[in-house]
Amino acid sequence: MLDWAKQSGILLFLDSNNYQLPHSSYACLLAAGVADVPGSVAAMNDIERLQSLGDWVFGHICYDQKNVLEPRLVSSHPENTGFPLSHFFIPQTVCYINREQSALAIETFDDPDVIYREITGAATEDSTGIPQLQFRSTTSKEQYLDSIGKLRRHIADGDCYEINYCNDGFSEDATIEPLAVFNALNKLSPAPYAAYYRLDNKYMMCASPERYLRKDGSQILSQPIKGTARRDTDPVKDAAIKEQLRNDIKERAENVMIVDLVRNDLARCCETGSVGVEELFGIYSFPQVHQMVSTITGTMKEDMTFADAIRYTFPMGSMTGAPKYKVMQLIDKYEHCRRELFSGTVGYIAPNGDFDFNVVIRSLFYNAGAKYLSYQTGGAITYDSDAEKEWEEMRLKAWALERIFV
Repeated sequence: MLDWAKQSGILLFLDSNNYQLPHSSYACLLAAGVADVPGSVAAMNDIERLQSLGDWVFGHICYDQKNVLEPRLVSSHPENTGFPLSHFFIPQTVCYINREQSALAIETFDDPDVIYREITGAATEDSTGIPQLQFRSTTSKEQYLDSIGKLRRHIADGDCYEINYCNDGFSEDATIEPLAVFNALNKLSPAPYAAYYRLDNKYMMCASPERYLRKDGSQILSQPIKGTARRDTDPVKDAAIKEQLRNDIKERAENVMIVDLVRNDLARCCETGSVGVEELFGIYSFPQVHQMVSTITGTMKEDMTFADAIRYTFPMGSMTGAPKYKVMQLIDKYEHCRRELFSGTVGYIAPNGDFDFNVVIRSLFYNAGAKYLSYQTGGAITYDSDAEKEWEEMRLKAWALERIFV
């Protein structure tokens, strides 16, 4: 499907990588091209009109959409990747394989038989020849550690009680084949909310383990991740690390803070009394790390729309901290680059109004025109954070991306 779709100027591919997790509908899902119908592209402020056309809608929302949702906020750092704040489109073709992997479905404005033949006959993308690249950062280790110290003082002063703090890595004058890079990333770090996104000359290659927001019928849910531990090749040591994460007081404290924030966010668009925690401190294992994941659900009010759900919950609490408004101010002050699509979301809205969107983390971003390749990684800072350990966690996540180019 991807080998066929790479010819499209816009495409979004969502891959579960065969994780059999609850609340999932598709093994993979692809949107390619823009439908040749009037008004088939829109920004977030026009999403309800796009939905009213009754078709599939795919797209993204950048983290910096926060400045639209809360006009007193700003993003003071320059743009590098060039993704617009939001972009949604009705695809020319949608292909998907259901969770049971029993069939390939094709919905298209073209001839589906022709599309099927083209897909099955597409030449496989060559994943060899990925260049060796060096990455630099706008923030040194010393600056990173110093900022964590200052953020801990903000917490001690009562300005906030948890903040997500990130660093960047970038390579200039980089020439890559984005699909080959995605294939390599997806092989090394298969994740349940992986995505490959092309918007003209801008690309995202994403190995996200985290869901932002899903609606299934009247139920809406969010699954924030807070709590990370490395994997070990020794099964006994790996099991011990996993159990240590499960019982780590600091990690549990970080997780429950975000759970409370998400509960409050969902309560604004859900029926009174319907918001609850389906799973608290669930431990899920991925190729490089173990993660602590909680699941919060609620019954969405009948008069609430997708736009309302975004307005009340975006940006996701796991990528900000709490309280949201204050920590977003601090993020802009202490981080040294604009987040753009990082900490944002990509996903789909089905014709019946159900939707599913991920958290854009563990991702590479490429502007082919500028030959600029970048990523951002980080973690949650609390008063009990150890700056050196936070640096090591950030670098662990960064290495999972950089090692593709070694």
